[in-house]
Amino acid sequence: MEDFRIKELFSLYMKVVRTPHLEDEEAGDPRLRGKKLGVINGSSWITLWSYFFGRKILPGVKIINVGNDAIQYNFIKAYKEGRDCPPIENIETFKRYALDLVLLYKPDAILISCSTMNRAYVHVKEVLRPYNIPVISIDTPMMEEAIKLVDKGKILVIATHGPTVKSTQLLLQEVANSMNKTVNFLGKTVEEAFELLDKGDIEGHNRVIGDVIRKYTQKEDIDVVVLAQLSMSVFKLSYPEDLEVFGVPVLTSGECGFKKIRKILLEEGAQLEVR
Repeated sequence: MEDFRIKELFSLYMKVVRTPHLEDEEAGDPRLRGKKLGVINGSSWITLWSYFFGRKILPGVKIINVGNDAIQYNFIKAYKEGRDCPPIENIETFKRYALDLVLLYKPDAILISCSTMNRAYVHVKEVLRPYNIPVISIDTPMMEEAIKLVDKGKILVIATHGPTVKSTQLLLQEVANSMNKTVNFLGKTVEEAFELLDKGDIEGHNRVIGDVIRKYTQKEDIDVVVLAQLSMSVFKLSYPEDLEVFGVPVLTSGECGFKKIRKILLEEGAQLEVR
């Protein structure tokens, strides 16, 4: 890689991530300034996504990320060996991460950003019960919105990573049950897109997913598309006008999840003002 490209890479990265500082964020929504969001990630590489969507949708909020690659390696290994996924040790790690966030720099809310690890939600919520901190699983708001958009057709759930599929389908069914809704959905795993992402080919990743959406909407009665992982949220960088391009809305957790957190933080701010 050319030297100037390397410097550009580090420069752009730091503009998104920034260095830790105690002062409130200078820019952003005054109603959000001073708020802190803890994000529990399933791997270290995905933190860029958490920073990007956090800065974009929650301007003024301090984003505090935790997560390491060993978590993802462990659930990939468990998946390939046919063991329970996510493994119990991953869930225990998420509980420790949640407590670390609270004890080290107490956030106003915690977001679990990993779709494969959405089974950890109830455990994290329970361990944080004494602290009265709201916990959100990033996919839940997306599932709720998708279920509201269903008319007589189906939800198309697309994943790019095999270990994610079961957790995502379980969550969709749980959310539907909680809303007293019966939904039909189709699932499609597009491993090719994950391989392209691994190579840094974002356009290729998005194109392959777009091709799958076109294929299914042409032959099935699809009302809404759900992209099952935070990493897939870069799809909207290529297709911001999803309804015009595909004829159906395409939902991402990067948008839906962080918008839900924004609503929670603004509501908490309003409550504090009332008191």
